[in-house]
Formats: sequence, C-alpha cells, structure tokens
Amino acid sequence: MNYLGIEYQLTHMPELDPGFIPFGAWMDAYLKNASHPISIAVERNDGKISVRSTKIYGTPEMADADYRFVERYVKFLLWSIGGFRVFLLGCSEIAKKLNAAYTYYENGDGENGERWFDVQFMEDVYANGFAIIDCDENSFPKENDTSVRVGGHMDGCRIGFDAGGSDRKVSAVIDGVCVYSEEVVWHPKTMPDPQYHFEEIVSAFRTAAEKMPRVDGIGVSSAGVFIGNAPMVSSLFIKVPREKEIRKKVHTIFDRAAKEIGDVPIVVANDGDVTALAGAMSMGVNGVMGMAMGTSEAVGYVDSKGNVLGWFNELAFAPVDLNEQAMADEWSTDLGVGCKYFSQDAVIKLAPAAGIELGCDLTPAEKLTEVQKLMEQGDARAEKIFESIGCYLAHTINLYCHFYDLEHLIVLGRVMSGRGGEVIMKTCKQVLAQDYPALASSVNVMLPDEKMRRVGQSVAAASLPECK
Repeated sequence: MNYLGIEYQLTHMPELDPGFIPFGAWMDAYLKNASHPISIAVERNDGKISVRSTKIYGTPEMADADYRFVERYVKFLLWSIGGFRVFLLGCSEIAKKLNAAYTYYENGDGENGERWFDVQFMEDVYANGFAIIDCDENSFPKENDTSVRVGGHMDGCRIGFDAGGSDRKVSAVIDGVCVYSEEVVWHPKTMPDPQYHFEEIVSAFRTAAEKMPRVDGIGVSSAGVFIGNAPMVSSLFIKVPREKEIRKKVHTIFDRAAKEIGDVPIVVANDGDVTALAGAMSMGVNGVMGMAMGTSEAVGYVDSKGNVLGWFNELAFAPVDLNEQAMADEWSTDLGVGCKYFSQDAVIKLAPAAGIELGCDLTPAEKLTEVQKLMEQGDARAEKIFESIGCYLAHTINLYCHFYDLEHLIVLGRVMSGRGGEVIMKTCKQVLAQDYPALASSVNVMLPDEKMRRVGQSVAAASLPECK
C-alpha cells in the first residue's frame, strides 16, 4: 500500500472500508526514512508547555508527505493535549501553510482556513487568541509540563456527582463505601438559564449530604473541557448564551454549588478521565485509557504514575484515518476523525457497505439498535460491521501509543454491548496479534469487569479531592 510516496504493509484492513489509511501505521512507515529533525510545542493554560520532537524528510519531492504528517500530528496534539499556541522549530514552510489552515474570523471579516473549528474551540476554552508560531533555536520554548495526582482518595465522608447529559447521579461515600446513591432525570442540554443547572446540582449535593454525618469533599465527573473546576466547553450548557456575564455563571457553577454545602474542597474532572480512574482503581494498575463508544467517542487517561495529565483527551476530533475521501464530521468539518470510527456513527456509516438499509426516519440511536438486533440474530452482514470497527480499533491503538504511555485500554459504551462488542474485541485482538505483535503483548484491551462496575463513575468521582 502506498500513500504520498510512503509504502506501508498491513495484513488486516476493515473489510467494509478498504480505503482506510491508518494514521499510526502510515506514520511508522513515514518515520523510518525521515531524517530532518523538527520540534513542536503546544502551550495551554497556566504556562504549561508540552514538547514533542520528531522528523520529516525536508526535501521538495516529499513536501506533500511532510505537510500531511505535520498537519495531522499537530491536529492530534491539539485534541489530545489541548492548547492555544503551537510553536514549530525546523519547518518554516510548513508553519506558513499551517498558519493559513488555522485561520478563523469570528465576525466573518475574512475567509476562514480549513481548521477554523479548532481555532474557535481552543479560543473558547483558553480565552486566548490562537497562534501558530515559526521559531528558531533561541525562541523555541522549553517544556513545562506536570501531571496532577487526583483521585484514589477514599477517606472521610464524600459526595460523588456524575453530571450526565440525560440523568444526574450522586453518591454518598464514607471511607470508600457507597452508603447512598440515586439517579435523577434532568434536562441540561435544553435549558438556556444556568440557574436551572445550578439548582439541580445543589439539590443533588444536598441529597447526598443528608445521608452522612458531615461532608469532607466533593468530586464531580462531567462531560466537557475544564480549566480547574471551570467548564470552558461542555455539552451540558450547549443552550446557554455565549454572553460573557452569563458564561461567568457557568464557569463558576460547581465552585458556587459546593459553597452551598460548606467550606469543603471540590475537584471537577472530565468524565472520560474519571472512567479511566475508575478502571485504574478497580484493577490496581496505572497507564489506563478508557474509551466509550456511544453517541460519540469519549476518552480519558490515567498515566503510568496514576496521575491525570490535565489534557483534553477529546480524541473524537483527533485524526485516525488519512483517506482523503473519508466521511466528514459534521461539527468540526474535518475528515477521518475518531468520532466516525468509534461511535454509533461508525455503525451507521458502515451499514450500507454491509448491505443493510436503515430507515431515514430513525434516530442514530435507533439505527444502532436495529443493527444490534440483527447481530443478536446472527446476521453475517451486521457481524462484518463490528469486525470492521474491531479492525479500526487495533490500528488506532497503535496510533494512540505514539502519544500515550498505554498499558490498559478499557472499552465501553452502547456500541460495545451484546454480541457486537464481543466481535469488536475478538477482531481487535486478532489484528493486534498479527499486525502489531509487540502491542498485543504489552497493551491489555478489555471490557469493564464487575469490579469496575461496582466502583462506578460517581463513586470514582467522590475520590477526586484530597480531604484535610
């Protein structure tokens, strides 16, 4: 197989998507003969800077491959780490092209570049202007990156809150034992007034507090991107207007809710990170990634020291497929990003190639259910869909290992339920064994076991703060 002059060999490809070009496998082949050193730094909040060093060819005949590699590499860094400034050393021509791609005019005063969505998103999160900066040796920044130890604290009386999009769960936890838990339907995604969210959160906190003699700490698991405890971008507040004064109420919502309970520490974390933390706690291991395949792809990570990195981990928007005819993501407008390979969208995308017609009047969730019903009935067409997703997963594990120190991958979510999930796991492990034998022996790919289910999202969230 050849893409942009780079030859790569693989035994297994997804049967229903023969045009798939796995970014990780192509990167492996590309880097074998690349010799011109470059460095890339990404700056995020509080002056934290992550630096990566790699290589390109740096020759005119390989200019297209060089740009494709660096552009996708930078894109992956932005959506795994997060950041509002990207510094490049050793590739001025590529930096110039990236500047054009990462152009965004909020008021429509000019023509946006291809990656305008990424710019808008990062500026919303970090409240800073986005920039691509071409550097020399003297101006390239030094790494300033530290992980944060959060979670795993079981002492005292704790509240764990899981802010889901359709229901909210809260647990009262005393010395690591859940003494009370409840699940309540709410409607955060349709409410424009953040006072609704605030009152619902406080109500959950108070319900759990009433079940304990005191409250020593509060931990929150929530969808979104957080700076400290502030939700900078979150689907829970999608209908809340963008006006600054209203957004301030959103950014302080969890801290203000905690004060209604008392002077207690509160820690808010992305729900993907809390899922990974629950896995690490249940297994007693580190280097854990949790991947949920549901409406979209959700990912969290606990590093080899048991720390949360404070990264985005929004891999739904990170590239996995280099095929330039891959399906576009409707929101970010980019091609070949994770949400189209590890979610219900992947099942829907592959159904026509498998010969399965799904009614256009069905919702995406209903379409997934229809394919899963066929799978339970032993339909060979449905099985090919889940085999292809398993193949995607194996090739993408190789990619993720370029950016994460990965020892355990816990795969969960609606797509993984039933026989379809079993086929995904079986295929993934077969492809790993044949195309990536070293990874097959070093990365443990698994479904959540009963012990992890007992830990639960809200109970793991309760362990986030360190209580005095």
